[in-house]
Formats: sequence, C-alpha cells, structure tokens
Amino acid sequence: MIVEYIRYTIPESDAAEFEAAYGRAAQALAAAPQCVDYELARCAEEPQSYILRIRWTSTPDHLEGFRKGEHFPPFFAEIKPYFSAIQEMHHYETTAVAGKGGRNPTLYEWAGGAEAFERLFTRFYERVGEDEVLAPVFAGMDPHHAQHVAAWLGEVFGGPAVYSTELGGHQHMASKHLGKGVTEPQRRRWVALLADTADEVGLPSDPEFRAVFAYYVEWGTRMAIIYSGPNPPPLPTTPMPKWDWGQTPPWLG
Repeated sequence: MIVEYIRYTIPESDAAEFEAAYGRAAQALAAAPQCVDYELARCAEEPQSYILRIRWTSTPDHLEGFRKGEHFPPFFAEIKPYFSAIQEMHHYETTAVAGKGGRNPTLYEWAGGAEAFERLFTRFYERVGEDEVLAPVFAGMDPHHAQHVAAWLGEVFGGPAVYSTELGGHQHMASKHLGKGVTEPQRRRWVALLADTADEVGLPSDPEFRAVFAYYVEWGTRMAIIYSGPNPPPLPTTPMPKWDWGQTPPWLG
C-alpha cells in the first residue's frame, strides 16, 4: 500500500469548478482496480490550498497500471487544466505510527447510517404486511412510513436531525399512536419481528449494539402502548429522545 499526496494552490474564484472537475475525475479513480480510496480536502485556514490523498495498491500499480491503463485518460482530461497549480506530488509510505482517537462512533454510525436504517425498516414493514398479528395495526399505512421510522430511529441513535426538523419531532411520533389500541401480544410480536429483521438485513450483531437496540425497542414499544391506550398522557413537548452506548461502549477489539 502506498499513499500519494498532491497539493494544489487554487484561486478561490476557481474553487467550485476545481472541485467539480475532481468530482468527475473521481469516477475514473473509483473504477480503477489499483486505487484503494481517495479524498480531496480543502484547507480551512487557507482556502486556496487543497490536498488530494490517494491510496494505491503499490507505486508500480499506480505508475504502470493506472497511468498506462484505460482509466487514466478520462481522469487526466478533467484535471489537466489544474496541472500547473500542483505544488507537490509524491508517494508516501506509511509508518508504524497510527491509531484511533478516543471518540466512540455513534450508534447511528455503528449501525451503518441512513442506508442501514432504511434497509431495516423497508424489509420490516414488508414482513409486517404479511404478519397476521401486526398487519391489522398497520392497515392503510402511509407509503413513506418505513422511511419516516428509519429517520426517527436514525436521529434517536445519534444521526442527523431529519425527523425533528422535517417530520414533526417527538410530539408528532407520539401522536401517531393515539387511538391505535396496541395490545401486549402485538407489542411483543413487533419486538420479535424487528429483531429477526435486524438479523436478516445484517445490522451489527455484537452484544453491545444489540443490547442498546433491544433497550430502545422495549422502551419505544411500551411507550406506544401507553399513547395508544384509552387514557393517554399529554403529548410530549420534550426534544427527541437520544440513545447512546450507556454502560456498554462498542467493542473495538
């Protein structure tokens, strides 16, 4: 593995087109088997300074494989206007000095982000529609319901504030359960089916994540019974609930 760094000085007036050109050029990098990954970064203190980092499988693979292969011409065609702006272009070997910082990933990040939650709830509500216990509860369900629940849980687990800013927040979620009359057998079936679906779609199965996942699902479904019952409490005016690792931080090995 080798890391190539290319440092550019780009006038701010050309920055937008420079980034757009690299966005197009990146398609060739993404298709090249010699390229492991890449990233274009812009300096916060000196916005005219950019650094492109590309990890190659090896220096020969870059110089002989990529540069003499089919993906280099479309790549170079996009960045050629900026060739004279290059201040440095070198290959670097990594050293033994490497590690991770002290920040734990959020539950949202650990699960796989928005795509993971949408995958989970899309499949879950497909199964709900075929389930004799749960199907009556969700008859006439909004076609976007799975996406809305994915946004809810994503935000609860530390993701972007989509549900609170675009879909009504905590109060709206509670209001969706009013009058539903959810029963304890239905609640238990919802919990079990969601756990099965999490396995099916490949959510992380480590004990730490699943413990928090189960903790939230128990809390959420029991709150659903409370708000769907005959004497619900006033709708909450509090912010969205937030879940974290609690006593079981992620197992990082």
